[in-house]
Amino acid sequence: MPTPDAGRSPPERRMRLQPGAKLAQFEILDVLGAGGMGEVYRARDTTLRREVALKILPEAFADDPDRLLRLQREARSLAALNHPHIAAIHGFDSVQGVHFLVLELVPGPTLAERVAAGRLPLDQAIGLCRQVAEALEEAHGRGIVHRDLKPANIKLTREGQVKVLDFGLAKMVAADGSASGTAPTLTSAETAVGQIQGTAAYMSPEQARGEEVDKRTDIWAFGCLLYEVLTGRRAFRGGSTAETLAVVLTAEPD
Repeated sequence: MPTPDAGRSPPERRMRLQPGAKLAQFEILDVLGAGGMGEVYRARDTTLRREVALKILPEAFADDPDRLLRLQREARSLAALNHPHIAAIHGFDSVQGVHFLVLELVPGPTLAERVAAGRLPLDQAIGLCRQVAEALEEAHGRGIVHRDLKPANIKLTREGQVKVLDFGLAKMVAADGSASGTAPTLTSAETAVGQIQGTAAYMSPEQARGEEVDKRTDIWAFGCLLYEVLTGRRAFRGGSTAETLAVVLTAEPD
């Protein structure tokens, strides 16, 4: 598939990239996932000869120069994060109206996939969550809030190390284009019927109310995550997004 063309009609521009397609020096290898944050591809950087993850951002960016500028500023800030438990942002680029982030490719399952097989042994759970806490501490020390911490955004490497994905991207890709970006995103799995409550289950009360958030919302989500890996079930559960948010706002975990 050729490089996307800015002159194509909108339906064509939304077509999924196929293996072999080129974006700048990046050759698409396969699709990793899709959701509210855009599509994610495994790609080869033909210049540096390494594999990376490309996150293709929603088309709304193409028609909003101010939003693009904000995203570029955020990307520069996030690229300054250098921590063994945070997946790196290598860059931000545009090719003929297609805007994308170049991210560290982290092989291995997500923590969500691991927990789906059952709760973790205590020592393993504490070890993994300690690494997540260290990643949060580093980011918070630089004034960066994740806003969408959940098991699906945590990768487990072959060596048993944690890599937290998508730091700050919920702010960068806020659905309404605002700078606050309080609403978390949905992964492709969470958009399925009966699973959409996944992200809501980790939202802090202030986030559920649509208020501005700070690092405390990450600490809340971390508590939800720790509860889940220790028990094998979510701290806040409901049959829909609305029901889950109501539980977050009114109930206490078991």
